[in-house]
Order: sequence, then C-alpha cells, then structure tokens
Amino acid sequence: MTTIARTAVSELRSNRLTLVGALIVAVLGFVAIVGPLIVPYEPAAQDLSNRLQGPSLAHPLGTDQLGRDVATRLVYGARVSLGIAILVTALRVLIGTTVGMVAGYAGGWVDELFMRLVDVQLAFPGLVLALVVAGILGPSLRNVMIALAVVGWTTYARVVRGSVLTIKERKYVDVARLVGTPRLRLFRRHLLPGVVNPVIVIATLNLGTVVLATAGLSFIGLGAQPPTPEWGTMLAGGRQYVRSAWWIVNAPGVAIMLTVLGFNLLGDGLRDALDPKQQARVEEV
Repeated sequence: MTTIARTAVSELRSNRLTLVGALIVAVLGFVAIVGPLIVPYEPAAQDLSNRLQGPSLAHPLGTDQLGRDVATRLVYGARVSLGIAILVTALRVLIGTTVGMVAGYAGGWVDELFMRLVDVQLAFPGLVLALVVAGILGPSLRNVMIALAVVGWTTYARVVRGSVLTIKERKYVDVARLVGTPRLRLFRRHLLPGVVNPVIVIATLNLGTVVLATAGLSFIGLGAQPPTPEWGTMLAGGRQYVRSAWWIVNAPGVAIMLTVLGFNLLGDGLRDALDPKQQARVEEV
C-alpha cells in the first residue's frame, strides 16, 4: 500500500461520520443482496384480511392497504433503488469521463463544442429536465434510468476536463508524447489515474441523489409502476393513509433518508481523504 493510500485510509478511519456513512451503506447493501432471500413473504402477495395491520411479530413494519408486508416490500425496494442508483451512476461516469477526457486533451474546437453542450444542459434544472425526458419516454423504471443518466453526466465532464487540462501540461506527459506513446496508452496510464479520485467522490455523492430522484419520479407516477416494490411507489400508494396507518409511508421515507444520508457522509469523507483540493468543485453536485 502506498503512502497516499495509507494516509487516505487513516483519514477515513479517524472520521466518525464517514464510518457512520460507510456502516449505513454496508447495511443497505447487505439488505439489498441477502434480504430478498430470507424474508418470509412475497412483495406482491396480497392478504386483504390483514390490510392496514400495525407493526407486530408477524409483520414488523405492518401491512399496507392491500395486506402486503411492508418490511418485505422495503427489502425488495432496497434492491430496486440501489440497483438503479448504481446503473445510472455508472452511465453518468462513463459518458461524463469520456467527454471530459476527450475535451480536455483535444482542446480547440472539440473542447469548445463539448463544453458548450455541457453549458446548454446545465442551463436547465436537472430534475426538471429529467421530468421532461421521462414524460416523453413514458412511465417506467428503464425510462427513469435513461432520463437520470442523460441529465447527470455534465458534472463529471467538467471536473474531468479540468483535471486533464492540468495533468496534460506536466513534464512526464510531454515526455510520453515525445517518445511516441500511443494515445490510448497515454490516456490509460497518465491521464485516467489523475481523474479517478474526484470521479469516485462525485459518484458516491451521486448514488444518494439518484435514489432520491428515482423515488421522486416514481412518486409522481413517472417511474416504477405498481405493484413494483420501489420506495417512491410505496410512498405514493400510502400517502392517503398517513394518519390512519403511518407505517406505510414512514418506512420507505426513513429508508430514503438513511440512504441519502449514508452516501453523503461517505462521499464527504472520501472527498476529504482522497483529494481535499476537489472540495470546491465537488460541492456543486
């Protein structure tokens, strides 16, 4: 392990809030992977004779308006929400990093074209643009993923471009070019390692943001459709029972809050440990 890596690990271990965030994320990941294998009910199984039952030993988080076990749907919802967040963030990283590296390295009209495209997209509020895209494509989880990926790659492009502009002026990059290093190898060995840290930080913060945005779009009917056990859909289905059956909305609401909190705490810790100088740029995510 290098000195930089040891310093980063030591910084992460000494930050209690980061450890709390990591613990929350780890628990959520465990629930998403293992939970559906051990819960005793099916997420869509209805039992109208037990509808709107409060928390009990048989149903730790109660049942909803159709007699479905809320805890079971919450567990399956963790797999849906985290899976979407990971896929959307991966698409954002791929698109944004590619655009940023090409723009920063090529310069000239290529850089100008890509950055003006980024500026045009940033002129529109991200969630509003996602609403428009999802509304045009139609309500479904796949279309929500496309909408969120389309509107979220610009931050990566700007940060990566800035890093590449700095790195490509260093002497070792000039030497690599002079000795005839192939461009793909130059990208892989000299430019890409320099943008990994800020991309990891932004991606970690984005995971919580995507979970929240997915739940929001599903809540208004543009995302997951019933009976899919997605947290936003669960909130939408139980909103009329807030007073009579508070557990229906409180359970997914708390799950969303903890997920966003966990990723934010972890992302802040990673930012401080991996590259504190990136703080100002990452805070715009």
